[in-house]
Amino acid sequence: ITVFRMGSEGQQDIEMSILTALLKGTNASASDQLSLALAWNRVDIARSQIFVYGLHWPPAGAAAADRPRSPAAQRQPAGKGKARGKKGKGGKAKAEPPEETDPRKLELLSWVNSLEQAMMDALVLDRVDFVKLLIENGVNIHHFLTIPRLEELYNTKLGPANTLHFVVRDVKKGNLPPDYQITLIDIGLVLEFLYRCNYTRKNFRTLYNNLYGLKRPKALKLLGMEDDEPRPKGKGKKNKKKEEEVDIDVDDPEVSRFQYPFHELMVWAVLMKRQKMALFLWQRGEEAMAKALVACKLYKAMAHESSQSELVDDIYQDLENNSKEFGQLAYELLDQSYKHDEQLAMKMLTYELKNWSNSTCLKLAVAAKHRDFIAHTCSQMLLTDMWMGCLRMGKSNSLKVILGIIFPPAILLLEFRLGDETSHHSWKENTAGKTKDENKSNKDASSSADTMSKKGDEEENQKKNLRIPIGRKIYEFYNAPFTKFWFNTISYLVYLMLYNYIILVKMERWPSLQEWIVISYIITLGLEKVRQILMSEPGKLKQKISVWLEDYWNITDLVAISVFLLGLLLRLQGEPSMGYGRVIYCVDIIFWYIRVLDIFGVNKYLGPYVMMIGKMMIDMLYFVVIMLVVLMSFGVARQAILHPDEEPTWRLARNIFYMPYWMIYGEVFADSIDLYAMEINPPCGDNMYDEDGKKLPPCIPGAWLTPAIMACYLLVANILLVNLLIAVFNNTFFEVKSISNQVWKFQRYQLIMTFHDRPILPPPLIVFPHIYIVLKRLCCTCRRKPEGERDDRARRLQLVLNAEEIKSLYEFEEQCVEEYFREKEDEKQSSNNERIRVTAERVENMAMRLEEVNERQRSMKASLQTVDLRLAQLEDFSGRMMNALEKLAGVDRAELVRSRSGGSSVFEPSGPMRRSSVGSADGCSLYRYQLDHDNQTDGE
Repeated sequence: ITVFRMGSEGQQDIEMSILTALLKGTNASASDQLSLALAWNRVDIARSQIFVYGLHWPPAGAAAADRPRSPAAQRQPAGKGKARGKKGKGGKAKAEPPEETDPRKLELLSWVNSLEQAMMDALVLDRVDFVKLLIENGVNIHHFLTIPRLEELYNTKLGPANTLHFVVRDVKKGNLPPDYQITLIDIGLVLEFLYRCNYTRKNFRTLYNNLYGLKRPKALKLLGMEDDEPRPKGKGKKNKKKEEEVDIDVDDPEVSRFQYPFHELMVWAVLMKRQKMALFLWQRGEEAMAKALVACKLYKAMAHESSQSELVDDIYQDLENNSKEFGQLAYELLDQSYKHDEQLAMKMLTYELKNWSNSTCLKLAVAAKHRDFIAHTCSQMLLTDMWMGCLRMGKSNSLKVILGIIFPPAILLLEFRLGDETSHHSWKENTAGKTKDENKSNKDASSSADTMSKKGDEEENQKKNLRIPIGRKIYEFYNAPFTKFWFNTISYLVYLMLYNYIILVKMERWPSLQEWIVISYIITLGLEKVRQILMSEPGKLKQKISVWLEDYWNITDLVAISVFLLGLLLRLQGEPSMGYGRVIYCVDIIFWYIRVLDIFGVNKYLGPYVMMIGKMMIDMLYFVVIMLVVLMSFGVARQAILHPDEEPTWRLARNIFYMPYWMIYGEVFADSIDLYAMEINPPCGDNMYDEDGKKLPPCIPGAWLTPAIMACYLLVANILLVNLLIAVFNNTFFEVKSISNQVWKFQRYQLIMTFHDRPILPPPLIVFPHIYIVLKRLCCTCRRKPEGERDDRARRLQLVLNAEEIKSLYEFEEQCVEEYFREKEDEKQSSNNERIRVTAERVENMAMRLEEVNERQRSMKASLQTVDLRLAQLEDFSGRMMNALEKLAGVDRAELVRSRSGGSSVFEPSGPMRRSSVGSADGCSLYRYQLDHDNQTDGE
């Protein structure tokens, strides 16, 4: 029996008392006890009374068998049974393993099953503390997480509200039934939709098809096998496909498990909008920086989708806050890693993440638009190294490169950094040799402390520069993104000069040499844009085009090239089409001059201003919509009043906008404000004649209203709306100005990546690299690539490490994560110590006040004692007075003694210890009693 005393000091809360009584009073198994604690969400009881050292868990097979299972869990044995019916390697069916009969192993197995079921319940109910407790007490996540269990987690209806169902509906482009079961193929398509990249891998789709394809034929349509992977033709390719299917051993239980289970669980928590669970799972497992960036990207994409949907617009701010929280974790982890070791931190940014679509942390940060991450010193050092290529950085880099482009022999005079000095640039070299070179360069840097060593290093560098072959110098010079940028800029400026020439001079019947150069430049530039689309990261062509169109400059290029080609078709025709083509040429040059602003993005000071212009243009579009309403309201009313007899022509639409639009800029057309008040306007009137006897035209009714309407229009348009637009521009300016440095550094990454992937020669000479790329592709399709070989475009700023290096990098990252949380805990403890110190001061002040109260209490006690003493003296004095009165009255002493003995027997027990106040009261009453008695005796 457990007795609970409410209100008693030190008593635990009633929930814990009830749960403790249930655990003590029942003979439930440990799994049932854990389920009970999990349902009550009391991890403290589970830690103190269930997971106790030495506690023996009894078999829980019956409890686990009676517990209801989810549909995904119920599907697991059927799917595996069908899978076991298939043949494994070599076409032979595997023999089933013998059943276990050892009672200790059976008991241990039931224990593991109970823990895994508790882990499943904790994940579904979003109990972060219980998940942590179970992991600490022996639950193996790698063994726990399987494909059916992960699907069951995605299909759970418990926990916080999420938007996964709406995103799956958008991906499938149709209404889903209420009982629709989400598959991992759906999740892959959702991630691909949110990432805007090729996330769903073919090997997993093939595995999923072999394990569960027969069970769900509808899900096979979502695999992408028919759309993305057409069936190959030919015997050789068919045999190859059969070999890939045979290599999958469906009987192996490890097939349905994941290599990085914490990755999958964290993605599940993010998609299900369980932020606390996602933060806990982020701390576990490998690739913490990559996981934080992935979560940041997913939350941001989900926030964008929810902002466009009216149904879930209320959770937009929550998703944005979660994205910022993970983004801050990634940034702080990068800063922590950079403080520990710069070289390893740079490797963390650039090594290949095989579990994240072969991406890198730097690419993930760009996909998430994490400006602070890209603006970090570590990221900028990598970008600067890549921007300069093998050129040695120094003063007047631009002038030296321009001189080398214009006068090629000057290339031999430039300084290059090859070998050990390009540790972050030569990404295609062996990383083991690279590490040795980095150590060598670090030793050289540490040994160059005095002047003698500096001179020796300079001489050594000069000797190395002389040993570099001339062909290698020329190749590295033209292959550097910095050189490509200036080469393309010079070519673009020459192209603009030629374009100006052909539209400013007389256009001949057939194009001149200058015009043919311009035509070839634009056509080859269009081919380069097509190459950029086809070689971009997304898998499907539609996604490639959508990602390419997200850049506003690409839209400008598309419009400019399309308009020019239209003008070219008209220009090659005879008159009058040739004149129209020339006009299109003249209009099209506006887009090419606007394109110059993109070149300014390289500059640290002009780049943010270009971004301000872009943001202000977007703000102005909303303003134009509001202005259009005001302008049409005045323009239509004015035109209708002043011109009631107009015929329906297109000129009528022009007259509606013409004068009201120019009034916005201050041109009020003063002579047309009032038609009949100005002397220059002719008079009017009905049945009236002028001085010459001619009949005057009739007056327009309501013409006097136009000045009043115009006054209201100018008040709203010129004063209210224009000043509102200026205020919006001012807000945008200060907003971008505050983050101008981060904006420029983020745009710098896009520029460096663009010119890193661009061919060496600019348009129109770029056609030769295009021909080389096409021939190289054709040759690559003829021969099969080695397994470790990758395309050059896919290995930009990307390290491919071996297993040992990846393991050491994981250890370094884990150490940084532990150090990061240790520092956070120290900060928290320091803040707690500060709170404790303040609390201690308050307690001391209260103690001092209590001492003062005690002193006052002592003084009051002393004063009360003096009062009691004085009352005793007064009582003695009253007794003497009574004796004197007795003698004077002549009362009989015997009766007085009898009466006094009766009075003392009544009043004496009331308080013999305190004779102060009580005694005085008794004396007074006794005195009155005696007087009454004397009066009675006298009356008798």
